[in-house]
Amino acid sequence: MRKLIILLTFLPSFLMAQHSIEGTFSPVEDFTYAFLYKSSPTGAEYVDRAKVGEKGQFKIELDTAETAGIYKIVYGVPQETNNFDLIYNGKEDVVLHFSLTEGLEFKESNENKLWASYTNSIEMINRAISNFYTHKSGDEAAFKDIFKTLKETQDAFELASKGTMASVFIKANKPYIPETYEDISTYSKNLKETYLANVDFGNPLLQSSEFLTDRVRAYIFGMSADATEDFYKRQIDNLVNYIGEDNSEIKMALLQAIWSNMVQIEVDSVANYISDTYLLALAKEADNTMLVKVLTIFKNNSVGATAIDFPIHSEVDGKNIATTLHGLNMADNYLLIFWNSGCSHCLEQLPEVRKTVDQLDAKTLKVIAYGTQGEDVAWDREILKYPNFIHVIDRAWPRRFVSGEYGVESTPTYFILDKNKKIIAKPDSLEELQALLNDL
Repeated sequence: MRKLIILLTFLPSFLMAQHSIEGTFSPVEDFTYAFLYKSSPTGAEYVDRAKVGEKGQFKIELDTAETAGIYKIVYGVPQETNNFDLIYNGKEDVVLHFSLTEGLEFKESNENKLWASYTNSIEMINRAISNFYTHKSGDEAAFKDIFKTLKETQDAFELASKGTMASVFIKANKPYIPETYEDISTYSKNLKETYLANVDFGNPLLQSSEFLTDRVRAYIFGMSADATEDFYKRQIDNLVNYIGEDNSEIKMALLQAIWSNMVQIEVDSVANYISDTYLLALAKEADNTMLVKVLTIFKNNSVGATAIDFPIHSEVDGKNIATTLHGLNMADNYLLIFWNSGCSHCLEQLPEVRKTVDQLDAKTLKVIAYGTQGEDVAWDREILKYPNFIHVIDRAWPRRFVSGEYGVESTPTYFILDKNKKIIAKPDSLEELQALLNDL
């Protein structure tokens, strides 16, 4: 009887403990915690964390509440880049090793080892295809052998993965396989046209993983060495057609990711094309007011847009003026600087800006320096160092926060305008600003 009581005492904890995700990190000194999240089509939910031990080891026990799906290990900040996905099928433990130099290796877990083995095999064959075309080979027999191997590899992994979660990814990744010899131009064309043909955008497993985002990014950004704006727009239109009328949530998420990439590489016209043609309507439909605001602010302040007007009350050449940005008619170009007298970068850069501006003809450029902090004694004192600038500060109440309308996230932020107040450049650094001003 006593043995039975002991068994019943430990039974609840035994039932709760299902499987685990464990592994090692290297180099050990670069890791502190492993955070586990369960991914879904709409985001990721925190599950648990484990402290990384002295030998780089960690272990996270999973209970029965954790269902099969895509999980994410976050190991650093920013979380968006310091993470990796794994498959948990609810039937096996996952054991892995992650190295900052060598990448991810699965020691245990048939699902993850199968997917990793598949991707490694396909990568090797893709290198052979690349070498074939790089050397401009016309050997049709060699061509057929390479693609025969590719087909056999794909078929073998599809068969081996039948009934597994990994099969979803293997089928979605199915490559284009020509039936007869194709030159590089024909092969590239057909590869582009079929790259997303086997992707089921409605599959929740794919929607929860990085696979979908990575493949879409490859389709948009990896299909041309010197992509034009028209090329990007065609690829985006094709992507939307592949996704279809349904799947509005994943469509919005993927388009937002591409929009962000276009902003990062400063292709404003394509970013605004995505917004105007698809993304803004999707955001409004989803009542995503924050995304609507971000898209609108970016468009209003893109290169080629007319700068947002605001009132100017300042002293110019010893005279008080009351006008607006659009009302200025003093130079062929204008430099709009958003700065703050408490910003160390601003206090370092503004003297250098002044030196550059002083070398230009007064009719070539006029500087409008907009203080972002509201009424401030330090600002009143600091502007005396720049008598040739037009100084503006938001002292009205309630404050308008013009810097927010311009999408200013840090100071100093620069906008170069033409005489009609159209934005012609948004330099990211002092060096870029100086180079642009010297070319005016």
